[in-house]
Amino acid sequence: MLYRSLLALAYATIVSHDGRAITIDGHRRVLLSGSIHYPRSTPEMWPDLIKKGKEGGLDAIETYVFWNAHEPTRRQYDFSGKLDLIRFLKTIQDEGLYGVLRIGPYACAEWNYGGFPVWLHNMPGMVFRTTNKSFMDEMQNFTTMIVDMVKKEKLFASQGGPIILAQIENEYGNVMGPYGESGKAYIKWCANMAQSLDVGVPWIMCQQNDAPQPMLNTCNGFYCDNFVPNNPNTPKMWTENWTGWFKQWGGKNPHRTTEDVAFSVARFFQRGGTFNNYYMYHGGTNFDRTAGGPYITTSYDYDAPLDEYGNLNQPKYGHLKQLHDVLHSMERTLTYGNISTIDFGNSASATIYKTEEGSSCFFGNGNENSDAKISFQGESYVVPAWSVTILPDCKNEAYNTAKITTQTSMMVKKPNEAEDTPSTLKWSWRPENVDNFILKGKGDSTQTQLFDQKVVTNDQSDYLWYMTTVKFKKRDLFLGKSMSLRVNSTAHALHAFVNGKHIGNQHAENGKFNYVFEKDVKFKSGRNVIALLSITVGLANYGAFFESKPAGITGPIFITGRNGDETIVKDLSAHKWSYKTGLNGFENQFFRTESMSKWSVESVPFNRSMTWYKATFKAPLGNDPVVVDLMGLGKGTAWVNGNNIGRYWPAFISSENGCDAKCNYRGAYHAEKCLTNCGEPTQRWYHVPRSFLNGEGDNTLVLFEEMGGNPSLVSFQTTRVGSVCANVYENKIIELSCDRKPISAIKFASFGNPYGNCGSFEKGTCESSNNTVDILTQECVGKEKCSIDVSTKKFGAPDCSGAARKLAVEVIC
Repeated sequence: MLYRSLLALAYATIVSHDGRAITIDGHRRVLLSGSIHYPRSTPEMWPDLIKKGKEGGLDAIETYVFWNAHEPTRRQYDFSGKLDLIRFLKTIQDEGLYGVLRIGPYACAEWNYGGFPVWLHNMPGMVFRTTNKSFMDEMQNFTTMIVDMVKKEKLFASQGGPIILAQIENEYGNVMGPYGESGKAYIKWCANMAQSLDVGVPWIMCQQNDAPQPMLNTCNGFYCDNFVPNNPNTPKMWTENWTGWFKQWGGKNPHRTTEDVAFSVARFFQRGGTFNNYYMYHGGTNFDRTAGGPYITTSYDYDAPLDEYGNLNQPKYGHLKQLHDVLHSMERTLTYGNISTIDFGNSASATIYKTEEGSSCFFGNGNENSDAKISFQGESYVVPAWSVTILPDCKNEAYNTAKITTQTSMMVKKPNEAEDTPSTLKWSWRPENVDNFILKGKGDSTQTQLFDQKVVTNDQSDYLWYMTTVKFKKRDLFLGKSMSLRVNSTAHALHAFVNGKHIGNQHAENGKFNYVFEKDVKFKSGRNVIALLSITVGLANYGAFFESKPAGITGPIFITGRNGDETIVKDLSAHKWSYKTGLNGFENQFFRTESMSKWSVESVPFNRSMTWYKATFKAPLGNDPVVVDLMGLGKGTAWVNGNNIGRYWPAFISSENGCDAKCNYRGAYHAEKCLTNCGEPTQRWYHVPRSFLNGEGDNTLVLFEEMGGNPSLVSFQTTRVGSVCANVYENKIIELSCDRKPISAIKFASFGNPYGNCGSFEKGTCESSNNTVDILTQECVGKEKCSIDVSTKKFGAPDCSGAARKLAVEVIC
């Protein structure tokens, strides 16, 4: 199938495909891509992130387009700052990489409301992702606008630009069943609408087994080697290879091993795949209120090859780079060769790609317990359990997914060493004024029913006040009894006040976002004010009809009176309820550095709810990424120089159980495997991009604390490589690098049979007589990087009774 715009210029890139591969200018390609979402970093970070992707062996960068970020209010658009899509695409082009543009416009991506604007939900008769005319009109309007913007800048490959693939819809096949025949009609409409936009490159639909032609259906998941496209003319493509997993408040840190990610990629190419995209290659940060969920954290690190701050996540980055280099070296054989397979039994197999010029081989072992001994063309090979060996010439092993020959970098946090910065920040404060709500119950609108929070706020704020008054006569039967307020809630967090007194708060836990809040209350005769502050922490982003999942306080709400066995219930659900979106400090922008609001430095209170704090600080020296440690705080939002760095919630501690002391890469990965950080805050450190800081002079940190916390423990730090380790078998070359910092010392080195892990290596029973530490000190110390030939020629030949010899080393940066 050939795609070409009618307006294609002489310099246009022709993108086509057949059942084997994507073809670019007549050549079938092995394509390796990585997801980097432009709003999850800053424009100042983009060139470095994309350059590191290229240096890591990527051919393309993939991104979603986030509708609610670009059209927060209907027909009012924002493409400024970190939302500058065109600038991001041009940065990809400047680096000489291809682009994959996932317009959707449904994204999922653990992004607030899956990328849909809430005003869309509030249109009359609206239903998302089905044959609903209002939805289709709005979706077509936004999609067409994005395509026209990109065309205007000539960024599609058919115009000479970098974009070789575009995506319409996203993972609809996963949730399509409940939509019935309307869902099938909708997906056909999506295909026709996309095709009518004439972008001149193929359109993809991921997780859509019935994708109409000429859409290309693709796979998402931890493993896609068994995926079979729905058309013989569609190549085997993997749009989301999940390099890790996302994190939720109250959860632990997920980790997908380097060996398993590499295994999944090699297995995919062994079985005929030709396009692999890492989701994520750089996860980044959910600034402001962009995190979805509910309960997706501000950090979207994802255990990706580039960490949240843009540092190389080693060994994942380096081990995958080596894999990419080997796959690229075999490109012609993989895309044109005849394929044959040998089954050795016990989950071991060989796949041979053969052309007239030569052959390339994959030896795969899917057994998670035992190594495979393979005899092939007169030679013997050992393939470790749960691994793939790649032999570009079908003779010599060039790569094995389980044998890591790249360094492991141990990251550390360093204190802020800016001159004259005090060890603790000096704070000022002011209260959030809630009197109008908790004492008077005054809002902006009144209704005699309880509304979903999305309907009232239009997602302009996390906060919504629900207020009502209840009158009791002096001799009312209720007043003499034991009384309670009972709220059936779908608020992610809830604060309750009666007559100005805070009676309690509650938040959803363990993934259950509907709960009952009940507290004993003393009401008085006459007028009583009930004020409920409902708080959202990211709106649902996945599932059939997810737009209708309730948020806020939808009731019912009761006052219950008890006197012995007698119970009297008063239903307040149809009372006159007053609503107010947001909080006073947000409306008056206390977080702005130029804010004229009055702050006090006297008697700064700790552990006080609904409180604003402010402090100034100097930007940390150097260019290492900056984080702020918010240990000691409860829950709230943070700003640096007026930039919203996201929600914080260090008071939310993960459970003590479920973490793995040792992580075995063998066996299928799932999101509950290899967890760490049990019994610790889900997120303690928060990214502050350097572009948010003033290099000279003061910077301002503002916190809004909802629950109550201790800001005296807050500090700014930098994150960098602290030490580097390697554990490599002989006859390999290992490069050690401190990421533009000099190597200062050799902490451990042994050539023989050392054991242990990075930070805890021990000498084994055999060791070279040459002083390994001295050799490495001479070759590495004082340098930013050094390459070591792991051989007996360099280190001597220890007698390890026939066992394989290896070098274990740890250096200090």
